[in-house]
Amino acid sequence: MSRTFVATLAIAGFLALGPAVRAADDVVATVGDKKITRAQLEDEIRAKLIELDNQRYDALREGLDGMIAQELLKREAAARGTTPEALTTEEIEKKAPEPSDADIQKVYDENKAQLGGQTLEQIKPRIVQYLKGQKQDERRTAFIAELKKKYPTSVALKPPVVDVAAAGRPERGPKNASVTIIEFSDYQCPFCQKAEDVVDQVMKTYGDKIRLVYRDYPLPFHPNARPASEAAACANAQGKFWEYHAKLFHGDGLEPEKLKTYADQVGLDRKKFDDCLEKKPFKAEIDKDVKDGEKAGVNGTPAFFINGRMLSGAQPFEKFKEVIDDELATATKS
Repeated sequence: MSRTFVATLAIAGFLALGPAVRAADDVVATVGDKKITRAQLEDEIRAKLIELDNQRYDALREGLDGMIAQELLKREAAARGTTPEALTTEEIEKKAPEPSDADIQKVYDENKAQLGGQTLEQIKPRIVQYLKGQKQDERRTAFIAELKKKYPTSVALKPPVVDVAAAGRPERGPKNASVTIIEFSDYQCPFCQKAEDVVDQVMKTYGDKIRLVYRDYPLPFHPNARPASEAAACANAQGKFWEYHAKLFHGDGLEPEKLKTYADQVGLDRKKFDDCLEKKPFKAEIDKDVKDGEKAGVNGTPAFFINGRMLSGAQPFEKFKEVIDDELATATKS
Protein backbone atom coordinates (compact mmCIF):
# COMPACT_ATOMS: atom_id res chain seq x y z
CA MET A 1 0.00 0.00 0.00
CA SER A 2 1.51 3.33 -1.03
CA ARG A 3 2.05 6.16 1.42
CA THR A 4 -0.20 8.40 -0.70
CA PHE A 5 -3.04 5.87 -0.57
CA VAL A 6 -2.70 5.54 3.20
CA ALA A 7 -2.82 9.31 3.54
CA THR A 8 -5.93 9.48 1.37
CA LEU A 9 -7.74 6.90 3.47
CA ALA A 10 -6.68 8.64 6.66
CA ILE A 11 -8.09 11.98 5.48
CA ALA A 12 -11.40 10.29 4.69
CA GLY A 13 -11.49 8.76 8.16
CA PHE A 14 -11.09 5.21 6.87
CA LEU A 15 -7.91 4.42 8.83
CA ALA A 16 -7.51 4.88 12.53
CA LEU A 17 -4.44 7.10 12.37
CA GLY A 18 -3.88 9.44 15.29
CA PRO A 19 -6.35 9.84 18.19
CA ALA A 20 -9.16 7.32 18.36
CA VAL A 21 -11.75 10.05 18.94
CA ARG A 22 -11.86 13.12 16.75
CA ALA A 23 -14.34 15.74 17.94
CA ALA A 24 -15.95 18.05 15.41
CA ASP A 25 -14.57 21.06 17.29
CA ASP A 26 -10.97 19.77 17.23
CA VAL A 27 -8.71 22.50 15.89
CA VAL A 28 -6.76 21.21 12.90
CA ALA A 29 -5.00 24.46 11.99
CA THR A 30 -4.56 28.06 13.11
CA VAL A 31 -3.73 31.13 11.06
CA GLY A 32 -2.96 34.05 13.38
CA ASP A 33 -5.94 34.10 15.72
CA LYS A 34 -8.15 32.20 13.24
CA LYS A 35 -8.85 28.59 14.20
CA ILE A 36 -9.95 26.01 11.67
CA THR A 37 -11.87 23.09 13.16
CA ARG A 38 -12.26 19.59 11.86
CA ALA A 39 -15.97 20.23 11.25
CA GLN A 40 -15.15 23.25 9.09
CA LEU A 41 -12.59 21.24 7.15
CA GLU A 42 -15.01 18.39 6.53
CA ASP A 43 -17.72 20.79 5.40
CA GLU A 44 -15.26 22.38 2.98
CA ILE A 45 -14.34 19.06 1.32
CA ARG A 46 -17.57 17.16 2.01
CA ALA A 47 -18.11 16.27 -1.66
CA LYS A 48 -14.63 14.76 -1.91
CA LEU A 49 -15.03 12.77 1.30
CA ILE A 50 -18.33 11.31 0.12
CA GLU A 51 -16.73 10.45 -3.22
CA LEU A 52 -13.88 8.67 -1.45
CA ASP A 53 -16.32 6.84 0.79
CA ASN A 54 -18.23 5.59 -2.26
CA GLN A 55 -15.01 4.59 -4.04
CA ARG A 56 -13.90 2.61 -1.02
CA TYR A 57 -17.23 0.80 -0.79
CA ASP A 58 -17.20 0.03 -4.53
CA ALA A 59 -13.70 -1.46 -4.22
CA LEU A 60 -14.70 -3.52 -1.17
CA ARG A 61 -17.93 -4.72 -2.80
CA GLU A 62 -16.18 -5.69 -6.03
CA GLY A 63 -13.61 -7.67 -4.07
CA LEU A 64 -16.29 -9.28 -1.90
CA ASP A 65 -18.40 -10.25 -4.92
CA GLY A 66 -15.34 -11.88 -6.44
CA MET A 67 -14.62 -13.87 -3.27
CA ILE A 68 -18.27 -14.96 -3.02
CA ALA A 69 -18.26 -16.10 -6.65
CA GLN A 70 -15.05 -18.08 -6.12
CA GLU A 71 -16.50 -19.85 -3.07
CA LEU A 72 -19.76 -20.65 -4.86
CA LEU A 73 -17.93 -22.08 -7.88
CA LYS A 74 -15.70 -24.09 -5.57
CA ARG A 75 -18.69 -25.58 -3.72
CA GLU A 76 -20.61 -26.43 -6.88
CA ALA A 77 -17.53 -27.93 -8.51
CA ALA A 78 -17.00 -30.16 -5.47
CA ALA A 79 -20.67 -31.22 -5.58
CA ARG A 80 -20.28 -32.23 -9.24
CA GLY A 81 -16.91 -33.87 -8.77
CA THR A 82 -15.10 -31.44 -11.05
CA THR A 83 -12.90 -28.35 -10.80
CA PRO A 84 -13.95 -24.69 -10.69
CA GLU A 85 -12.13 -24.15 -13.99
CA ALA A 86 -13.97 -26.98 -15.72
CA LEU A 87 -17.27 -25.81 -14.22
CA THR A 88 -16.65 -22.30 -15.56
CA THR A 89 -16.00 -23.67 -19.03
CA GLU A 90 -19.10 -25.86 -18.97
CA GLU A 91 -21.60 -23.47 -17.38
CA ILE A 92 -20.37 -20.07 -18.51
CA GLU A 93 -18.19 -20.21 -21.61
CA LYS A 94 -20.15 -22.93 -23.42
CA LYS A 95 -23.58 -21.62 -22.43
CA ALA A 96 -22.95 -18.00 -23.37
CA PRO A 97 -24.76 -17.42 -26.68
CA GLU A 98 -22.80 -16.52 -29.78
CA PRO A 99 -23.27 -12.92 -30.93
CA SER A 100 -25.73 -12.61 -33.80
CA ASP A 101 -25.00 -10.85 -37.08
CA ALA A 102 -27.48 -8.17 -36.00
CA ASP A 103 -25.55 -7.62 -32.75
CA ILE A 104 -22.28 -7.32 -34.65
CA GLN A 105 -23.76 -4.89 -37.16
CA LYS A 106 -25.25 -2.77 -34.37
CA VAL A 107 -21.91 -2.37 -32.59
CA TYR A 108 -20.24 -1.51 -35.89
CA ASP A 109 -22.84 1.10 -36.80
CA GLU A 110 -22.73 2.72 -33.36
CA ASN A 111 -18.93 3.05 -33.46
CA LYS A 112 -18.31 3.53 -37.17
CA ALA A 113 -17.26 7.16 -36.81
CA GLN A 114 -14.44 6.18 -34.43
CA LEU A 115 -13.12 3.25 -36.48
CA GLY A 116 -10.98 5.24 -38.88
CA GLY A 117 -12.64 3.97 -42.02
CA GLN A 118 -12.22 0.26 -41.23
CA THR A 119 -14.79 -1.98 -42.86
CA LEU A 120 -17.04 -4.37 -40.97
CA GLU A 121 -15.04 -7.35 -42.21
CA GLN A 122 -11.80 -5.80 -41.00
CA ILE A 123 -13.07 -5.05 -37.52
CA LYS A 124 -15.47 -7.99 -37.14
CA PRO A 125 -13.11 -10.32 -35.18
CA ARG A 126 -12.62 -7.64 -32.51
CA ILE A 127 -16.35 -6.95 -32.32
CA VAL A 128 -17.07 -10.66 -31.96
CA GLN A 129 -14.49 -10.94 -29.16
CA TYR A 130 -16.00 -7.92 -27.41
CA LEU A 131 -19.55 -9.27 -27.65
CA LYS A 132 -18.49 -12.75 -26.52
CA GLY A 133 -16.98 -11.18 -23.43
CA GLN A 134 -20.24 -9.37 -22.75
CA LYS A 135 -22.32 -12.53 -23.21
CA GLN A 136 -20.02 -14.49 -20.93
CA ASP A 137 -20.25 -11.78 -18.26
CA GLU A 138 -24.03 -11.92 -18.47
CA ARG A 139 -24.04 -15.72 -18.23
CA ARG A 140 -21.59 -15.62 -15.31
CA THR A 141 -23.85 -13.19 -13.45
CA ALA A 142 -26.88 -15.42 -14.07
CA PHE A 143 -25.04 -18.58 -13.00
CA ILE A 144 -23.71 -17.01 -9.81
CA ALA A 145 -27.28 -15.89 -9.02
CA GLU A 146 -28.42 -19.50 -9.45
CA LEU A 147 -25.71 -20.73 -7.09
CA LYS A 148 -26.64 -18.14 -4.47
CA LYS A 149 -30.09 -19.71 -4.32
CA LYS A 150 -28.60 -23.18 -3.96
CA TYR A 151 -26.03 -22.14 -1.36
CA PRO A 152 -27.70 -19.44 0.81
CA THR A 153 -25.56 -16.32 0.62
CA SER A 154 -25.89 -13.11 2.61
CA VAL A 155 -23.86 -9.91 2.49
CA ALA A 156 -23.41 -7.85 5.66
CA LEU A 157 -21.22 -5.18 4.03
CA LYS A 158 -23.23 -1.95 4.13
CA PRO A 159 -22.96 0.82 1.52
CA PRO A 160 -22.39 4.43 2.57
CA VAL A 161 -25.66 6.32 2.91
CA VAL A 162 -26.15 10.08 2.65
CA ASP A 163 -29.12 11.72 4.34
CA VAL A 164 -30.91 13.72 1.64
CA ALA A 165 -34.35 15.22 2.21
CA ALA A 166 -37.17 15.43 -0.32
CA ALA A 167 -37.67 19.03 0.86
CA GLY A 168 -41.19 19.22 -0.53
CA ARG A 169 -39.96 19.13 -4.11
CA PRO A 170 -41.92 17.57 -7.02
CA GLU A 171 -42.34 13.83 -6.71
CA ARG A 172 -44.10 10.87 -8.28
CA GLY A 173 -44.84 7.44 -6.90
CA PRO A 174 -46.23 6.49 -3.47
CA LYS A 175 -44.74 8.14 -0.39
CA ASN A 176 -44.46 4.73 1.31
CA ALA A 177 -42.55 3.15 -1.59
CA SER A 178 -39.73 0.81 -0.57
CA VAL A 179 -37.22 2.82 -2.60
CA THR A 180 -36.93 6.59 -2.82
CA ILE A 181 -34.78 8.10 -5.57
CA ILE A 182 -33.81 11.74 -5.12
CA GLU A 183 -32.46 13.20 -8.36
CA PHE A 184 -30.38 16.36 -8.67
CA SER A 185 -30.37 17.48 -12.28
CA ASP A 186 -29.83 20.32 -14.76
CA TYR A 187 -32.16 20.86 -17.71
CA GLN A 188 -29.32 22.04 -19.98
CA CYS A 189 -27.01 19.14 -19.16
CA PRO A 190 -26.75 16.58 -22.02
CA PHE A 191 -25.88 13.81 -19.57
CA CYS A 192 -29.02 14.63 -17.58
CA GLN A 193 -31.09 14.37 -20.74
CA LYS A 194 -29.59 10.96 -21.43
CA ALA A 195 -30.22 9.86 -17.84
CA GLU A 196 -33.85 10.92 -18.06
CA ASP A 197 -34.58 8.06 -20.47
CA VAL A 198 -33.10 5.64 -17.94
CA VAL A 199 -35.18 7.17 -15.13
CA ASP A 200 -38.31 6.66 -17.24
CA GLN A 201 -37.30 3.03 -17.76
CA VAL A 202 -36.78 2.60 -14.01
CA MET A 203 -40.23 4.00 -13.24
CA LYS A 204 -41.90 1.79 -15.83
CA THR A 205 -40.04 -1.30 -14.63
CA TYR A 206 -40.60 -0.91 -10.89
CA GLY A 207 -43.90 0.98 -10.77
CA ASP A 208 -45.23 1.62 -7.26
CA LYS A 209 -42.04 0.32 -5.66
CA ILE A 210 -40.31 3.61 -6.51
CA ARG A 211 -40.83 7.16 -5.28
CA LEU A 212 -38.97 9.70 -7.42
CA VAL A 213 -38.16 13.21 -6.16
CA TYR A 214 -36.73 15.83 -8.50
CA ARG A 215 -34.45 18.56 -7.14
CA ASP A 216 -32.85 21.30 -9.22
CA TYR A 217 -29.10 21.64 -9.61
CA PRO A 218 -28.59 24.21 -12.41
CA LEU A 219 -24.89 24.48 -13.13
CA PRO A 220 -23.54 28.07 -13.29
CA PHE A 221 -21.99 27.59 -16.74
CA HIS A 222 -25.36 26.54 -18.25
CA PRO A 223 -27.11 29.92 -18.79
CA ASN A 224 -30.48 28.37 -19.71
CA ALA A 225 -30.58 25.88 -16.83
CA ARG A 226 -31.71 28.25 -14.08
CA PRO A 227 -34.54 29.85 -16.16
CA ALA A 228 -35.69 26.33 -17.09
CA SER A 229 -35.78 25.33 -13.41
CA GLU A 230 -37.78 28.46 -12.60
CA ALA A 231 -40.20 27.68 -15.45
CA ALA A 232 -40.64 24.11 -14.19
CA ALA A 233 -41.39 25.46 -10.71
CA CYS A 234 -44.03 27.76 -12.22
CA ALA A 235 -45.55 24.76 -14.01
CA ASN A 236 -45.53 22.86 -10.71
CA ALA A 237 -47.53 25.68 -9.13
CA GLN A 238 -50.25 24.88 -11.67
CA GLY A 239 -50.04 21.13 -11.08
CA LYS A 240 -48.28 20.34 -14.37
CA PHE A 241 -44.68 19.77 -13.28
CA TRP A 242 -44.00 16.36 -14.81
CA GLU A 243 -45.61 17.23 -18.15
CA TYR A 244 -43.54 20.42 -18.36
CA HIS A 245 -40.45 18.63 -17.07
CA ALA A 246 -40.68 16.18 -19.99
CA LYS A 247 -40.92 19.07 -22.47
CA LEU A 248 -37.77 20.69 -21.07
CA PHE A 249 -35.75 17.50 -21.47
CA HIS A 250 -37.23 16.33 -24.77
CA GLY A 251 -38.13 19.61 -26.48
CA ASP A 252 -36.08 21.54 -29.02
CA GLY A 253 -34.44 24.20 -26.85
CA LEU A 254 -34.55 26.19 -23.62
CA GLU A 255 -34.71 29.72 -25.00
CA PRO A 256 -37.23 32.09 -23.31
CA GLU A 257 -39.80 31.73 -26.08
CA LYS A 258 -39.49 27.95 -25.97
CA LEU A 259 -40.29 27.98 -22.26
CA LYS A 260 -43.54 29.79 -23.07
CA THR A 261 -44.32 27.49 -25.99
CA TYR A 262 -44.01 24.47 -23.70
CA ALA A 263 -46.38 26.18 -21.25
CA ASP A 264 -49.02 26.35 -23.98
CA GLN A 265 -48.38 22.76 -25.03
CA VAL A 266 -49.06 21.37 -21.56
CA GLY A 267 -52.10 23.58 -21.00
CA LEU A 268 -50.85 26.12 -18.46
CA ASP A 269 -52.56 29.41 -17.78
CA ARG A 270 -50.20 31.63 -19.75
CA LYS A 271 -50.91 34.83 -17.83
CA LYS A 272 -50.13 33.16 -14.50
CA PHE A 273 -47.12 31.38 -15.98
CA ASP A 274 -45.64 34.52 -17.55
CA ASP A 275 -46.15 36.47 -14.33
CA CYS A 276 -44.48 33.69 -12.33
CA LEU A 277 -41.58 33.51 -14.76
CA GLU A 278 -41.01 37.25 -14.45
CA LYS A 279 -41.22 37.45 -10.64
CA LYS A 280 -39.23 34.24 -9.91
CA PRO A 281 -41.04 33.36 -6.64
CA PHE A 282 -39.28 29.97 -6.38
CA LYS A 283 -35.69 31.24 -6.41
CA ALA A 284 -35.19 30.33 -2.74
CA GLU A 285 -36.34 26.74 -3.32
CA ILE A 286 -33.93 26.29 -6.21
CA ASP A 287 -31.10 27.83 -4.20
CA LYS A 288 -31.89 25.39 -1.37
CA ASP A 289 -31.75 22.47 -3.80
CA VAL A 290 -28.27 23.53 -4.90
CA LYS A 291 -27.07 24.07 -1.34
CA ASP A 292 -28.49 20.73 -0.15
CA GLY A 293 -26.94 19.00 -3.15
CA GLU A 294 -23.53 20.43 -2.32
CA LYS A 295 -23.86 19.25 1.29
CA ALA A 296 -24.75 15.76 0.03
CA GLY A 297 -21.62 15.62 -2.12
CA VAL A 298 -23.07 16.54 -5.50
CA ASN A 299 -20.37 18.09 -7.67
CA GLY A 300 -21.87 17.46 -11.09
CA THR A 301 -25.07 16.38 -12.78
CA PRO A 302 -26.97 14.19 -12.81
CA ALA A 303 -26.66 12.77 -9.30
CA PHE A 304 -29.05 10.26 -7.75
CA PHE A 305 -29.55 9.10 -4.18
CA ILE A 306 -31.27 5.71 -4.05
CA ASN A 307 -32.38 5.32 -0.44
CA GLY A 308 -29.39 7.55 0.29
CA ARG A 309 -26.94 5.57 -1.83
CA MET A 310 -25.24 7.92 -4.26
CA LEU A 311 -25.16 7.12 -7.97
CA SER A 312 -23.33 9.80 -9.91
CA GLY A 313 -23.52 10.52 -13.63
CA ALA A 314 -25.57 9.13 -16.51
CA GLN A 315 -25.47 5.50 -15.43
CA PRO A 316 -27.05 2.65 -17.45
CA PHE A 317 -30.30 1.02 -16.37
CA GLU A 318 -28.38 -2.04 -15.15
CA LYS A 319 -26.57 0.05 -12.52
CA PHE A 320 -29.85 1.43 -11.21
CA LYS A 321 -31.30 -2.08 -11.21
CA GLU A 322 -28.37 -3.42 -9.19
CA VAL A 323 -28.85 -0.85 -6.42
CA ILE A 324 -32.67 -0.90 -6.47
CA ASP A 325 -32.85 -4.71 -6.36
CA ASP A 326 -30.43 -4.70 -3.44
CA GLU A 327 -32.57 -2.15 -1.59
CA LEU A 328 -35.78 -4.05 -2.32
CA ALA A 329 -34.21 -7.27 -1.05
CA THR A 330 -33.13 -5.50 2.13
CA ALA A 331 -36.64 -4.09 2.60
CA THR A 332 -38.13 -7.56 2.21
CA LYS A 333 -35.87 -8.98 4.92
CA SER A 334 -36.59 -6.21 7.42
